[in-house]
Amino acid sequence: MPLFILSYIRCFCSSTSTDSIPIEANDVNTECSLVVVSFYKFADFPDHADLRKPLKQLCEQLRVSGGIILAPEGINGSICGTRDSVEKVLAFIQTNDCLKGLRRVESPVSPEEEAIHHGHTSCSPLAAGEDSPFRWDHVRVKLKNEIVTLGMPSVSPVERVGKYVSPKDWNALISDSDTVVIDVRNDYETRIGKFKGAVDPCTTAFREFPFWVEEQFQLVESKDRVASAGSIETKEKKIEEKEKKMPPRVAMYCTGGIRCEKATSFLLSKGVKEVYHLQGGILKYLEEVPREESLWEGECFVFDKRVSVEHGLAQGTYKLCYGCKQPVSDADMEAPEWEYGVSCPYCYTSKSEEEKERARARQKQFERWGIIGGPDKGRKPVRTVECEDRATSARGMPPHSFATSFAYALRYISITRIPYNILEKFPLLLL
Repeated sequence: MPLFILSYIRCFCSSTSTDSIPIEANDVNTECSLVVVSFYKFADFPDHADLRKPLKQLCEQLRVSGGIILAPEGINGSICGTRDSVEKVLAFIQTNDCLKGLRRVESPVSPEEEAIHHGHTSCSPLAAGEDSPFRWDHVRVKLKNEIVTLGMPSVSPVERVGKYVSPKDWNALISDSDTVVIDVRNDYETRIGKFKGAVDPCTTAFREFPFWVEEQFQLVESKDRVASAGSIETKEKKIEEKEKKMPPRVAMYCTGGIRCEKATSFLLSKGVKEVYHLQGGILKYLEEVPREESLWEGECFVFDKRVSVEHGLAQGTYKLCYGCKQPVSDADMEAPEWEYGVSCPYCYTSKSEEEKERARARQKQFERWGIIGGPDKGRKPVRTVECEDRATSARGMPPHSFATSFAYALRYISITRIPYNILEKFPLLLL
């Protein structure tokens, strides 16, 4: 029997196993527009690992791609798919009482990206290309200790968090001279855009932020120094000096709001009285605030293949260096250090020649197959119809005709006893 018919039938049979989450045949509608939704929720979620398998399974059945992190402190994710499919995934997540009320930010997908997404069938081994929001056929559901890594388990947004400020009220807050505006993102993000007058901590990872805060505002006093101060007056003087170094009011922001949840909780734990953060993050601000009223300067880096967005969440101008995952401009791509898929001006000197050679090999694989590792990565090689025909011809047998293929299919169905009501519902299994 031709392998392509066998693969269709086997694919269908495996999708109807008792372990699968049942979906209707019209749940996957490739005619609908795509949407990208970022979401998160901090919660006490001790049984988070139990959600991984059914959630990943549902995403795969609905062809929803992206990445989701599950941790004892909650959930964090960004997914892409048709609106109906994405809503089904989010609804399934919120069937868990701990995760009701997800905070979410939605972004549209361009017609060009939709064409790339819909141009691939469910059995294609290839990725959708560099311009799609995510690999269309791939979803990652990971288990981690934190949904956003600060490295301080004692900091809990579930217990306390800063005051949310809506995008329409944000300009007034950060324009106040008593407000210290802090960008909580990393240096490669702030390099391409930030709010006017914002302080850039120049961190390379979020876990560096607490150290920057303590150094910048000297919020931590040595216990030994306080104990050896001698008199009560000296201790009180040190407390007064510490309070003077604290900013009177802090306003913080990040891409979608999740990092600010932990950052504001951390500052509150250190004694800062007034801590605010932008509700929905930069993405919500760019979506709701008109360009002519905006205090945002530049573009906003996003963690998918769009790389950056502008006001109205329109596609930005930056591309991604696949050697270091940093955004690069047209000017950066004119630099001698730029080599597509290998290096850019920001990572060229930090990479060894061996690392660059490995990157060139990966890029060749991508250019040839559309996916790193080739079309058979992670699965047993599948022989195509053409390969099978050549093999049968070599054995002195004629290539399979449609009639022969149809006969083989019927014989296979009679052996495996696939119910006829399924065949009536999915007649294309025989084509």
